[in-house]
Amino acid sequence: MNKKIFLFVTLLICLNSNIYANNIRISGSSTVYPFMSFITEEYAARYKQRAPIIEAAGTGGGFKVFCSGVGENAADIANASRVMTEKEVDNCKKNKVNNIAHLKIGYDGIVLVNMSSAHHFNLSEKELFFALAEFVPKDGQIIKNPYKKWQEINPNLPNTNIIIYGPPPTSGTRDVFVENIIYKNCVHNQIFKDNFANITERHKYCNNIREDGAYIEMGENDNLIIHKLLKNHNALGIVGYSFLDNNRDFLTGAKINGIEASYENIKTQRYALSRPLFIYIKEDNYQNKDNLKNFVKHIVSSDLIGEDGYLVYRGLIPLSKTEFRNNKKIAYDSLRKF
Repeated sequence: MNKKIFLFVTLLICLNSNIYANNIRISGSSTVYPFMSFITEEYAARYKQRAPIIEAAGTGGGFKVFCSGVGENAADIANASRVMTEKEVDNCKKNKVNNIAHLKIGYDGIVLVNMSSAHHFNLSEKELFFALAEFVPKDGQIIKNPYKKWQEINPNLPNTNIIIYGPPPTSGTRDVFVENIIYKNCVHNQIFKDNFANITERHKYCNNIREDGAYIEMGENDNLIIHKLLKNHNALGIVGYSFLDNNRDFLTGAKINGIEASYENIKTQRYALSRPLFIYIKEDNYQNKDNLKNFVKHIVSSDLIGEDGYLVYRGLIPLSKTEFRNNKKIAYDSLRKF
Protein backbone atom coordinates (compact mmCIF):
# COMPACT_ATOMS: atom_id res chain seq x y z
CA MET A 1 0.00 0.00 0.00
CA ASN A 2 2.74 2.43 1.00
CA LYS A 3 4.65 1.49 -2.13
CA LYS A 4 1.62 2.32 -4.31
CA ILE A 5 1.19 5.68 -2.58
CA PHE A 6 4.88 6.43 -3.07
CA LEU A 7 4.69 5.57 -6.79
CA PHE A 8 1.54 7.68 -7.20
CA VAL A 9 3.13 10.71 -5.49
CA THR A 10 6.30 10.26 -7.55
CA LEU A 11 4.21 10.18 -10.74
CA LEU A 12 2.39 13.36 -9.73
CA ILE A 13 5.69 15.12 -9.04
CA CYS A 14 7.08 14.05 -12.41
CA LEU A 15 3.95 15.16 -14.25
CA ASN A 16 3.95 18.47 -12.40
CA SER A 17 7.64 18.99 -13.21
CA ASN A 18 7.01 18.32 -16.89
CA ILE A 19 4.10 20.76 -16.92
CA TYR A 20 6.16 23.59 -15.49
CA ALA A 21 9.29 22.69 -17.45
CA ASN A 22 7.35 23.15 -20.69
CA ASN A 23 5.66 26.36 -19.57
CA ILE A 24 6.65 29.68 -21.15
CA ARG A 25 8.79 31.77 -18.82
CA ILE A 26 9.03 35.55 -18.96
CA SER A 27 11.14 37.93 -16.87
CA GLY A 28 12.08 41.59 -16.93
CA SER A 29 10.78 45.15 -16.90
CA SER A 30 8.27 46.16 -14.23
CA THR A 31 6.94 48.75 -16.73
CA VAL A 32 6.16 46.07 -19.32
CA TYR A 33 4.90 43.67 -16.63
CA PRO A 34 1.24 44.86 -16.45
CA PHE A 35 0.96 44.77 -20.25
CA MET A 36 2.51 41.31 -20.47
CA SER A 37 0.34 40.08 -17.59
CA PHE A 38 -2.76 41.02 -19.57
CA ILE A 39 -1.30 39.35 -22.69
CA THR A 40 -0.65 36.10 -20.79
CA GLU A 41 -4.12 36.08 -19.20
CA GLU A 42 -5.78 36.75 -22.55
CA TYR A 43 -3.69 34.01 -24.17
CA ALA A 44 -4.64 31.45 -21.51
CA ALA A 45 -8.35 32.30 -21.76
CA ARG A 46 -8.50 32.45 -25.56
CA TYR A 47 -6.50 29.32 -26.37
CA LYS A 48 -7.24 27.26 -23.23
CA GLN A 49 -3.51 27.08 -22.47
CA ARG A 50 -1.56 27.45 -19.24
CA ALA A 51 -0.70 31.09 -18.61
CA PRO A 52 3.04 31.74 -18.99
CA ILE A 53 5.03 32.30 -15.81
CA ILE A 54 5.98 35.97 -15.54
CA GLU A 55 8.07 37.92 -13.04
CA ALA A 56 8.97 41.60 -12.66
CA ALA A 57 12.72 41.54 -12.07
CA GLY A 58 13.57 44.83 -13.78
CA THR A 59 15.04 45.07 -17.27
CA GLY A 60 18.58 44.33 -16.09
CA GLY A 61 17.42 41.45 -13.91
CA GLY A 62 15.32 40.07 -16.75
CA PHE A 63 18.25 40.13 -19.18
CA LYS A 64 20.39 38.33 -16.60
CA VAL A 65 17.84 35.50 -16.35
CA PHE A 66 17.21 35.49 -20.11
CA CYS A 67 20.91 35.23 -20.93
CA SER A 68 21.61 32.45 -18.42
CA GLY A 69 21.15 29.69 -21.01
CA VAL A 70 18.79 27.83 -23.34
CA GLY A 71 16.43 24.94 -22.71
CA GLU A 72 13.22 24.17 -20.85
CA ASN A 73 14.12 25.82 -17.55
CA ALA A 74 15.53 29.06 -19.00
CA ALA A 75 13.49 32.23 -19.61
CA ASP A 76 11.99 32.37 -23.10
CA ILE A 77 11.19 36.08 -23.20
CA ALA A 78 12.70 39.18 -21.61
CA ASN A 79 10.54 42.28 -21.16
CA ALA A 80 12.58 45.46 -21.49
CA SER A 81 12.20 49.23 -21.25
CA ARG A 82 15.57 49.76 -22.96
CA VAL A 83 17.71 47.95 -25.50
CA MET A 84 20.16 45.26 -24.45
CA THR A 85 23.68 46.57 -23.75
CA GLU A 86 26.84 45.17 -25.37
CA LYS A 87 27.79 43.63 -22.02
CA GLU A 88 24.43 41.87 -21.83
CA VAL A 89 24.75 40.64 -25.43
CA ASP A 90 28.19 39.23 -24.57
CA ASN A 91 26.72 37.49 -21.52
CA CYS A 92 24.06 35.90 -23.72
CA LYS A 93 26.70 34.69 -26.19
CA LYS A 94 28.83 33.30 -23.37
CA ASN A 95 25.89 31.12 -22.36
CA LYS A 96 25.10 30.09 -25.96
CA VAL A 97 22.04 32.33 -26.25
CA ASN A 98 22.79 33.41 -29.81
CA ASN A 99 19.49 33.49 -31.68
CA ILE A 100 17.39 36.36 -30.37
CA ALA A 101 14.42 38.21 -31.88
CA HIS A 102 14.10 41.82 -30.73
CA LEU A 103 10.61 43.34 -31.01
CA LYS A 104 9.18 46.74 -30.15
CA ILE A 105 5.68 46.47 -28.67
CA GLY A 106 4.81 50.13 -28.14
CA TYR A 107 5.82 53.33 -26.38
CA ASP A 108 5.74 54.64 -22.84
CA GLY A 109 6.88 57.74 -21.00
CA ILE A 110 8.81 58.09 -17.77
CA VAL A 111 6.77 60.39 -15.56
CA LEU A 112 7.39 62.20 -12.29
CA VAL A 113 4.12 62.04 -10.40
CA ASN A 114 2.76 63.45 -7.16
CA MET A 115 -0.62 63.87 -5.54
CA SER A 116 -3.09 65.98 -7.51
CA SER A 117 -3.67 68.11 -4.42
CA ALA A 118 0.05 69.01 -4.20
CA HIS A 119 2.20 71.45 -6.22
CA HIS A 120 1.98 70.91 -9.98
CA PHE A 121 5.59 70.80 -11.15
CA ASN A 122 6.93 72.13 -14.44
CA LEU A 123 10.60 71.16 -14.52
CA SER A 124 13.32 71.64 -17.10
CA GLU A 125 15.76 68.82 -17.81
CA LYS A 126 18.48 70.97 -16.24
CA GLU A 127 16.48 71.42 -13.02
CA LEU A 128 15.94 67.66 -12.85
CA PHE A 129 19.66 67.14 -13.33
CA PHE A 130 20.48 69.48 -10.43
CA ALA A 131 17.87 67.75 -8.28
CA LEU A 132 19.13 64.21 -8.79
CA ALA A 133 22.72 64.09 -10.08
CA GLU A 134 25.34 62.89 -7.61
CA PHE A 135 27.86 65.48 -8.87
CA VAL A 136 27.02 69.00 -10.08
CA PRO A 137 29.00 72.02 -11.31
CA LYS A 138 29.32 75.04 -9.03
CA ASP A 139 31.71 78.01 -9.21
CA GLY A 140 33.82 76.26 -11.82
CA GLN A 141 34.23 73.12 -9.72
CA ILE A 142 32.55 69.72 -9.63
CA ILE A 143 31.10 69.01 -6.20
CA LYS A 144 28.76 66.56 -4.48
CA ASN A 145 25.16 67.67 -4.94
CA PRO A 146 24.44 70.25 -2.18
CA TYR A 147 20.82 71.03 -3.08
CA LYS A 148 18.30 70.02 -0.42
CA LYS A 149 15.25 72.06 -1.47
CA TRP A 150 13.68 72.72 -4.86
CA GLN A 151 13.84 76.48 -4.28
CA GLU A 152 17.64 76.30 -4.07
CA ILE A 153 17.66 75.19 -7.71
CA ASN A 154 15.03 77.66 -8.92
CA PRO A 155 13.38 80.33 -6.72
CA ASN A 156 10.09 79.73 -8.55
CA LEU A 157 9.95 76.15 -7.32
CA PRO A 158 8.45 75.25 -3.92
CA ASN A 159 10.44 75.63 -0.71
CA THR A 160 10.18 71.91 0.07
CA ASN A 161 12.74 69.15 0.40
CA ILE A 162 13.76 67.27 -2.73
CA ILE A 163 12.37 63.78 -2.17
CA ILE A 164 11.95 61.49 -5.16
CA TYR A 165 11.00 57.83 -4.96
CA GLY A 166 12.21 55.78 -7.88
CA PRO A 167 13.36 52.47 -9.31
CA PRO A 168 16.55 50.54 -8.39
CA PRO A 169 19.70 50.03 -10.53
CA THR A 170 18.22 46.86 -12.14
CA SER A 171 15.43 48.93 -13.69
CA GLY A 172 15.42 49.92 -17.35
CA THR A 173 13.31 52.94 -16.39
CA ARG A 174 16.15 54.15 -14.20
CA ASP A 175 18.71 53.48 -16.96
CA VAL A 176 16.73 55.56 -19.46
CA PHE A 177 16.18 58.34 -16.92
CA VAL A 178 19.90 58.50 -16.08
CA GLU A 179 20.88 58.52 -19.76
CA ASN A 180 18.38 61.20 -20.81
CA ILE A 181 18.57 63.49 -17.78
CA ILE A 182 21.75 62.93 -15.76
CA TYR A 183 24.23 61.87 -18.44
CA LYS A 184 22.89 64.12 -21.21
CA ASN A 185 23.06 67.26 -19.06
CA CYS A 186 26.45 66.37 -17.62
CA VAL A 187 28.72 64.96 -20.31
CA HIS A 188 28.53 68.05 -22.56
CA ASN A 189 28.57 70.59 -19.72
CA GLN A 190 31.59 72.87 -20.14
CA ILE A 191 32.58 72.80 -16.46
CA PHE A 192 32.58 68.99 -16.49
CA LYS A 193 34.65 69.11 -19.69
CA ASP A 194 37.14 71.50 -18.12
CA ASN A 195 37.52 69.32 -15.02
CA PHE A 196 37.47 65.96 -16.81
CA ALA A 197 38.86 66.25 -20.32
CA ASN A 198 39.08 62.46 -20.55
CA ILE A 199 35.64 61.21 -21.62
CA THR A 200 36.04 57.91 -19.77
CA GLU A 201 36.75 59.70 -16.50
CA ARG A 202 33.91 62.16 -17.14
CA HIS A 203 31.55 59.25 -17.73
CA LYS A 204 32.16 58.04 -14.16
CA TYR A 205 30.91 61.37 -12.79
CA CYS A 206 28.04 61.74 -15.25
CA ASN A 207 26.28 58.44 -14.73
CA ASN A 208 25.14 58.51 -11.11
CA ILE A 209 22.07 59.42 -9.10
CA ARG A 210 22.73 61.00 -5.71
CA GLU A 211 22.74 58.71 -2.65
CA ASP A 212 22.22 61.19 0.19
CA GLY A 213 18.53 60.52 0.78
CA ALA A 214 16.97 62.83 -1.81
CA TYR A 215 16.46 59.85 -4.12
CA ILE A 216 14.96 56.78 -2.47
CA GLU A 217 14.96 53.40 -4.22
CA MET A 218 11.63 51.59 -4.00
CA GLY A 219 12.19 48.30 -5.81
CA GLU A 220 10.35 47.24 -8.97
CA ASN A 221 6.81 47.82 -7.68
CA ASP A 222 5.21 51.15 -8.65
CA ASN A 223 2.47 50.57 -6.07
CA LEU A 224 5.05 51.00 -3.31
CA ILE A 225 5.92 54.42 -4.71
CA ILE A 226 2.27 55.48 -4.66
CA HIS A 227 1.97 54.28 -1.07
CA LYS A 228 4.84 56.63 -0.13
CA LEU A 229 3.31 59.57 -2.04
CA LEU A 230 0.05 59.12 -0.15
CA LYS A 231 2.00 59.66 3.07
CA ASN A 232 4.17 62.55 1.82
CA HIS A 233 2.43 65.01 -0.50
CA ASN A 234 5.68 66.96 -1.02
CA ALA A 235 7.41 63.97 -2.61
CA LEU A 236 7.57 62.90 -6.26
CA GLY A 237 7.73 59.40 -7.72
CA ILE A 238 9.20 58.10 -10.97
CA VAL A 239 6.80 55.70 -12.74
CA GLY A 240 5.72 54.68 -16.23
CA TYR A 241 3.08 56.72 -18.06
CA SER A 242 0.55 53.89 -17.99
CA PHE A 243 0.60 53.98 -14.19
CA LEU A 244 -0.24 57.70 -14.23
CA ASP A 245 -2.89 57.17 -16.89
CA ASN A 246 -4.64 54.54 -14.78
CA ASN A 247 -4.55 56.66 -11.60
CA ARG A 248 -5.40 60.18 -12.76
CA ASP A 249 -8.13 60.46 -10.16
CA PHE A 250 -5.48 61.19 -7.52
CA LEU A 251 -2.13 61.57 -9.36
CA THR A 252 -0.74 64.32 -11.59
CA GLY A 253 2.35 64.25 -13.79
CA ALA A 254 5.04 66.91 -13.86
CA LYS A 255 5.60 68.75 -17.13
CA ILE A 256 9.13 68.44 -18.54
CA ASN A 257 10.37 71.48 -20.47
CA GLY A 258 6.78 72.76 -20.40
CA ILE A 259 5.39 69.65 -22.12
CA GLU A 260 3.02 67.32 -20.32
CA ALA A 261 3.20 63.55 -20.45
CA SER A 262 0.24 62.70 -22.69
CA TYR A 263 -0.70 60.08 -25.26
CA GLU A 264 0.04 62.38 -28.22
CA ASN A 265 3.22 63.92 -26.78
CA ILE A 266 4.70 60.50 -26.07
CA LYS A 267 3.63 59.02 -29.41
CA THR A 268 5.20 61.95 -31.30
CA GLN A 269 8.15 61.93 -28.86
CA ARG A 270 7.74 65.63 -28.04
CA TYR A 271 7.82 64.63 -24.39
CA ALA A 272 11.48 64.45 -23.30
CA LEU A 273 11.18 61.13 -21.45
CA SER A 274 9.38 59.13 -24.13
CA ARG A 275 10.82 55.67 -24.73
CA PRO A 276 9.97 52.45 -26.61
CA LEU A 277 9.17 49.17 -24.87
CA PHE A 278 10.60 45.86 -26.09
CA ILE A 279 10.49 42.12 -25.78
CA TYR A 280 13.42 39.80 -26.54
CA ILE A 281 12.59 36.25 -27.63
CA LYS A 282 14.94 33.27 -27.33
CA GLU A 283 14.50 31.66 -30.75
CA ASP A 284 16.30 28.44 -29.79
CA ASN A 285 13.50 27.72 -27.33
CA TYR A 286 10.92 27.47 -30.12
CA GLN A 287 12.07 23.85 -30.34
CA ASN A 288 11.72 23.23 -26.59
CA LYS A 289 8.38 24.95 -25.94
CA ASP A 290 5.50 23.74 -28.09
CA ASN A 291 3.35 26.81 -27.47
CA LEU A 292 6.02 29.54 -27.67
CA LYS A 293 5.44 30.22 -31.38
CA ASN A 294 1.70 30.66 -30.89
CA PHE A 295 2.32 32.94 -27.93
CA VAL A 296 4.62 35.18 -30.00
CA LYS A 297 1.94 35.39 -32.72
CA HIS A 298 -0.53 36.33 -30.01
CA ILE A 299 1.71 39.14 -28.71
CA VAL A 300 2.11 40.85 -32.10
CA SER A 301 -1.57 40.60 -33.05
CA SER A 302 -3.38 43.81 -33.95
CA ASP A 303 -6.11 43.26 -31.37
CA LEU A 304 -3.47 43.45 -28.63
CA ILE A 305 -0.80 45.98 -29.68
CA GLY A 306 -2.42 47.54 -32.76
CA GLU A 307 -3.62 51.15 -32.86
CA ASP A 308 -6.98 50.09 -31.44
CA GLY A 309 -5.75 47.08 -29.48
CA TYR A 310 -6.68 46.08 -25.94
CA LEU A 311 -3.39 47.35 -24.51
CA VAL A 312 -3.98 50.88 -25.78
CA TYR A 313 -6.90 51.07 -23.34
CA ARG A 314 -4.54 49.99 -20.58
CA GLY A 315 -2.05 52.80 -21.19
CA LEU A 316 0.26 51.46 -23.92
CA ILE A 317 1.13 54.04 -26.60
CA PRO A 318 0.84 52.07 -29.88
CA LEU A 319 3.35 51.77 -32.69
CA SER A 320 2.67 53.61 -35.94
CA LYS A 321 1.07 51.53 -38.70
CA THR A 322 4.44 51.23 -40.46
CA GLU A 323 6.22 50.22 -37.26
CA PHE A 324 3.50 47.67 -36.51
CA ARG A 325 3.82 46.07 -39.97
CA ASN A 326 7.62 45.96 -39.74
CA ASN A 327 7.44 44.55 -36.24
CA LYS A 328 5.05 41.79 -37.28
CA LYS A 329 7.32 40.88 -40.21
CA ILE A 330 10.31 40.57 -37.84
CA ALA A 331 8.26 38.30 -35.58
CA TYR A 332 7.07 36.01 -38.38
CA ASP A 333 10.53 35.89 -39.98
CA SER A 334 11.80 34.77 -36.58
CA LEU A 335 9.15 32.04 -36.34
CA ARG A 336 10.05 30.66 -39.78
CA LYS A 337 13.69 30.10 -38.78
CA PHE A 338 12.84 27.09 -36.62
